[in-house]
Amino acid sequence: MSAQQAAWIPRHNPWLVALTVTMATFMEVLDTSIANVALPHIAGSLSASVDESTWVLTSYLVANAAILPLSAWISDRVGRKRFYMTCVTLFTVSSLCCGLCTSLPMLILCRVLQGLGGGGLAPSEQAILADTFPPKMRGAGFALYGMAVVFAPAIGPTLGGFITDHYSWHWIFFINIPVGILSLSLTSLMVQDPPHIIETMERTKGKPVDYLGFGLISLGLGSLEVVLDKGQEDDWFSSPFIVTFVIIGAVAIAYFIVWEWNEDHPILELRLLKSPNFAVSCSLMFALGAILFGTTVLIPEYLQTVMGYTAENAGMVLSPGGFTVMICMPIVGQLVSRVDARLLIAFGFVVLTAAMIHMSSIYPGIDFRTAMYYRIFQSIGLAFLFVPINTMSFVDIPPSKGNQVSAMINLCRNLGGSVGISALSTLLARRAQVHQTYLAAHTNSPAFSTAVETAKGLLFKAGASLPDAALQANGELYRTLQQQASALAYVDVIRLFAVGCVIALPLLLLAHGARRGAAPAMAH
Repeated sequence: MSAQQAAWIPRHNPWLVALTVTMATFMEVLDTSIANVALPHIAGSLSASVDESTWVLTSYLVANAAILPLSAWISDRVGRKRFYMTCVTLFTVSSLCCGLCTSLPMLILCRVLQGLGGGGLAPSEQAILADTFPPKMRGAGFALYGMAVVFAPAIGPTLGGFITDHYSWHWIFFINIPVGILSLSLTSLMVQDPPHIIETMERTKGKPVDYLGFGLISLGLGSLEVVLDKGQEDDWFSSPFIVTFVIIGAVAIAYFIVWEWNEDHPILELRLLKSPNFAVSCSLMFALGAILFGTTVLIPEYLQTVMGYTAENAGMVLSPGGFTVMICMPIVGQLVSRVDARLLIAFGFVVLTAAMIHMSSIYPGIDFRTAMYYRIFQSIGLAFLFVPINTMSFVDIPPSKGNQVSAMINLCRNLGGSVGISALSTLLARRAQVHQTYLAAHTNSPAFSTAVETAKGLLFKAGASLPDAALQANGELYRTLQQQASALAYVDVIRLFAVGCVIALPLLLLAHGARRGAAPAMAH
């Protein structure tokens, strides 16, 4: 490492730089969830079916996944600041285009462009923070980044529901425009590339481009995202469409791994995984992504499907958890420079496990406050995971590889989120069928017959004819049976998340040297 690199400090206050780059990243992460509740409105407005409108989500996720691993490679060649500003510009302009779209194909195309622009923001911001903050403050810098990444998907459904109900779906895209313009203006003034980025740019001039790696990772991750997003909807391997994309994705990713491991100028430096801390960090971030995004979908979905909440009210349950993260993250950011990051991660997973076990007592009669406390409890554990994992990922990694670390750790988070949501949807559907079959087997019991007769009598007294009363009584009890089956399926999934937290804990035994913010110290 040169003396120039070791002595480099940014011209502006690190916190101003952090706030500048966090704005656009917050909006990008928000866009992964804000459009979910608006799909029926989008479908109706653009004369499309609800199934067709889901490509609005899938196209964004596919483009996002494709650009994430390429962000480090592009930053090294054109400069991180230039790449970041290009991403902000593309994200902002495509957001405007999304809001102006008049047909579904046009909206899907604009969402692809929006995903390409947004995919490079999070890894670029993380790398910028790693270089901007001095070693002892880096955990606090990552805490600000963590608040954006964790809080945005939590308020996305609430904000999307509010905007869609009170204005129109177009505004879920238009709100990105002023933030994007402000972020672009401040970035041009506040952000600068450190010496090692400039040296890397000079060193990579004239180097061959890994076109094969570029094509393989784009094809592989794009196919994987399609499978995860559409698998449950198309009944997985019963669909030739899904089978085709599974084969394409598996072959492309397997070939990519072999090719990149032996390539002299790779798109993604997989050899960094030789570092135990980085390999463990990637695994833990994958698990965190699955739990974060899975539980962010699970609670509102339970409240809407089982308890009949509106999308806006269900999203409101998540908001206090988001504020809990905002309170805890700065505390964790300070602790990570004083306490072994592995201990903080272990504490986070223990709290998260306890929160999941506590939540497994969920039932259809819970009130708003109880559901809110479930999320607050989970959020405390999540806050103690994000910053320490990011901090630990930089241990043993030279600063010139910071872009690669950021790209890979964010890729793991996004893939984990996609896997978590996909597994959630599949398990809920399968377990609900199992529980419904089990409960239906008891409908011949005397207790069930008594319940039917009681309901029939009440309906008859209310004015229904005897045949109508019998029909309505059976229908009402069948709806109750479905509700109970769904509730039991959610309990199964919650317990599975708890098991996943326990399984992740032993991975910490493979990590080392993450004490007292050692990871940041490696960057100078």
